[in-house]
Amino acid sequence: MKKNTLILIFAAVVLAFVSVSCKKDAPVAKPQITLTEVGHENSLKAMCGDDMHLEADILAEGLISRIDVEIHQEGGSFEIEKTYTDGKYIGVKNVEFHEHIDIPADAPLGEYHLHFTVADREGQTSQVEAHIQVIEFDEHEHHEE
Repeated sequence: MKKNTLILIFAAVVLAFVSVSCKKDAPVAKPQITLTEVGHENSLKAMCGDDMHLEADILAEGLISRIDVEIHQEGGSFEIEKTYTDGKYIGVKNVEFHEHIDIPADAPLGEYHLHFTVADREGQTSQVEAHIQVIEFDEHEHHEE
């Protein structure tokens, strides 16, 4: 009878292990992004030769692996790209992105489109967009932050 009991215990342990190891994990949600500020005081404006304030709240259950910021001219070819693949944003789940993106002095004035993309370690990406205006540098509107 001892032998049967040991066999039953062994079978129960093996069955428990197999059922746990075969269980599928729940899918991880794609990153969630909320742009909270684009330009000083969320003006949606950037000045040539200055930096543009950019803030976003990010929630990435799959942990952030990369953040891409692309600002491209509407109807033109001028583009600004910034990528974050290390540092304080990478490998975290919930973070407030806060950066100042340099706008070159030679950037053409006018309408631009901002793409803010977050990729997680699960290979998923999410993107939010905003329209901005690149305007001439104005010393009176320049804000130090």
